[in-house]
Amino acid sequence: MISYRCYQSGDEKQIVKLWNESLLKDPITSKRFRNLVLLDPNFDPKGLRLAFDHENLVGCVYSVRRLLPMFGTDLEPENGWISFFFVAEKYRKTGVGEQLIKEATEFLKDNGRKYVFFASYAPNYIMPGIDETAYPEAHQFLLNQGFTKLYSPIAMDRNLVDFQLDEDIRQLVTQREKEGYSFRRAKDKDLYEVIQFANLQFNPDWGRAIREGVLQGLPMERILVARHDEKVVGFCIYGGYEGVPERFGPFGVAPEQQGKKLGKILLNVCLQQMKAEGLHGAWFLWTGEKTSAGYLYKKTGFKITRTFHVMKKDL
Repeated sequence: MISYRCYQSGDEKQIVKLWNESLLKDPITSKRFRNLVLLDPNFDPKGLRLAFDHENLVGCVYSVRRLLPMFGTDLEPENGWISFFFVAEKYRKTGVGEQLIKEATEFLKDNGRKYVFFASYAPNYIMPGIDETAYPEAHQFLLNQGFTKLYSPIAMDRNLVDFQLDEDIRQLVTQREKEGYSFRRAKDKDLYEVIQFANLQFNPDWGRAIREGVLQGLPMERILVARHDEKVVGFCIYGGYEGVPERFGPFGVAPEQQGKKLGKILLNVCLQQMKAEGLHGAWFLWTGEKTSAGYLYKKTGFKITRTFHVMKKDL
């Protein structure tokens, strides 16, 4: 007899165990689960739905809605997210997953949400979307539950063993510096402007990553800032997400400045700094393959390592 309920204190041990038995390509530690789920300011135990066969956990789904605005006062009142789900192998295709998704979407609907996304939740997304190659059954399951694909971000990696700063990059830096540009490691005086730049030009999650990264010990030299006549026009960081030094990004250049290869400079200088620290690789989870950033990454030696599908369902 399968029973269903929401999270209660102490369930996390079984959740992490079943997670690692089910999501083989994306294992998690108790510490990461605590940080990304239990300590998430938007965490509501009613949204973490569990299925048990007697005392044994056999399925889990996490649904979340915004309780704390990412930026300003925007709570995205129409949107909710399913951040992850998994079912023990022998209980798949028995209705457990369907019931868990039903309860998760009802939780969001009862809280006024009109749409649910898998899995583009910020700030604490585990993965951008469903990896169809790694989890074909889960992808088909979402389709069966009425989710449709919105877009497919890619993850990329770059081995740094063979990386070196080419002479054309050095010459490009010199040329831009003559035009009034500067490329410097961040100092305290840069933080407010860079965070505002990230929030307003790109995504509030990027500003949050910088702010929280520094609060959690991100070294300032891992933040690079581009200015033109003292105005911030671009930045990139590494080690900002979960304190993982090899994780690159966020990274952006003001739209009106694009075409001057400022992104190429920032990316290459950042990779040079990463290698100088002794890091052997750089990676990130989310970009568009056909975007200008995607093309830049490929030209700089990054390879696609995973493809995800962001999914959406109307409630």
